[in-house]
Amino acid sequence: MTMTAGAATVSESTVSDTSVPRDYNFAADVLAANLAAGRANRPAYIDPRGTWTYGQLAERVERFGNVLRSLGVRREERVLIALLDTIDWPTAFLGCLKAGVIAVPVNTLLTEDDYAFMLADSRAKCLVVSDALFPKFAKVIGGADIEHVIVSGENTYGHKSFNELVNAASTVPYTAPTTRDDMAFWLYTSGSTGKPKGAVHVHASLKLTADLYGTPIAGLKESDVCYSVAKLFFAYGLGNALTFPLTVGATIVLLPDRPTPDAVAALLRKHPITVFYAVPTFYAAFLASPNAPQKSEVKIRRCISAGEALPEEIARRWKERYGVEISDGLGTTEMLHIYLTNAPGATKYGTTGKPVPGYEIKLVGDDGKTCAKGEMGELYVKGPTSAIMYWNNREKSRNTFQGEWTRSGDKYIEDEDGYFICCGRQDDMLKVSGMYVSPFEVEAALSSHPDVLEAAVIGWFDEQKLVKPKAFVVLKAHDRACDDLARTLQDHVKAKLAPFKYPRWIEFRKELPKTATGKIQRFKLRSEGHL
Repeated sequence: MTMTAGAATVSESTVSDTSVPRDYNFAADVLAANLAAGRANRPAYIDPRGTWTYGQLAERVERFGNVLRSLGVRREERVLIALLDTIDWPTAFLGCLKAGVIAVPVNTLLTEDDYAFMLADSRAKCLVVSDALFPKFAKVIGGADIEHVIVSGENTYGHKSFNELVNAASTVPYTAPTTRDDMAFWLYTSGSTGKPKGAVHVHASLKLTADLYGTPIAGLKESDVCYSVAKLFFAYGLGNALTFPLTVGATIVLLPDRPTPDAVAALLRKHPITVFYAVPTFYAAFLASPNAPQKSEVKIRRCISAGEALPEEIARRWKERYGVEISDGLGTTEMLHIYLTNAPGATKYGTTGKPVPGYEIKLVGDDGKTCAKGEMGELYVKGPTSAIMYWNNREKSRNTFQGEWTRSGDKYIEDEDGYFICCGRQDDMLKVSGMYVSPFEVEAALSSHPDVLEAAVIGWFDEQKLVKPKAFVVLKAHDRACDDLARTLQDHVKAKLAPFKYPRWIEFRKELPKTATGKIQRFKLRSEGHL
């Protein structure tokens, strides 16, 4: 339920940070709750190695926590986790939390330089890494504070074996005496706007995202089988494939490999997946895949999208194809998961929905004043799951975390019905002929053309050094690219939007630069034009 108080939209909820007990450890709480509910023999995770029950997961987590303690890793020291999505990921993550050690899961598709930065920034004492990823760390661990390297997989490169350590570890129960406000884990921002920052989260926030969104909005149940295209290292994927399903005793399917449309299609045919999470880019690619399953071949009852604004055309085509609405939402690494969303049965295509109960949202204009409905401003959010800071970055922390409010960096408009419409990132907004142009609005218009798979729009200098929109377009069939089609797409946009918003240039690409979580990196496209 939402109400308007002044110019800020407030969502009512009885859930707050103080609703979590002061003495609290998320890993201990969620595992004990499942065992107490009689789920010891119920499947928790399914990965290529097999099925792992809640009882087995609890034992593995206990063992890994004891591994860290036996190695001398102390409370509040950091463990960098660079693991593919297998049972070892939740084992390591929850094992850290239960032992009071800070888990620092990182993107598995980064460069050697990225990992060197994160090792130095986090000052991690232990690295837990998949054998397929170890070569990117081999040259940089010597210059870091790393004291122990634990490798998951068959080739340990002369370091400690994850499986051997876990299998030999003690099962004597131990839970660090943490509180709800203790640091639990860090998540580095995805880098869609530049250098990543380590957002520091506390134990209570995991439970709160489940209580505010996972159960009441996503509607997860014990009988669900969940799959997330977004990997576990991503804040979105962490909720999708760990926090929410484990809170209700559901089952999670993990895919360690890259989630291509063909690979995900195979999973949907093999497993009775009922809750499906993806990003807009993937939904578009899946719809364009000739190997995508038919509606009769899948069991999906709930679809969720985040990461970027979901184009209306993609949402409509998905509903026509599979008979299920996509609930588009906005969440950030800083807030841990979705706080603005379209709820099932109350979806308004072309918007990101309304605030999740328990969060308050306001839009702030360039003049620093709160915007009225219909006015565009930067979205600020207040809620109990905000990160407490960016590690080792006081300037950025002060700029983003302003008292109880967190700046999102996203531009939005609230319509007369209380739904919020995404206009793009603060850095992505264009001012053309003195008027703001949302790149998302132009991208959505382009994506509604049947030949377009995806598009990215940025500002580009014309001959007079004035900013105009330029579009980078990926076609469903690359051989269709030509000047005639470019003009057709320009006319298509003019027919849907105000004429000044149409892209003055269209450049066809085979792919767009993206983060590993599927967000388009418009700053890389902008750098090509030195804008």
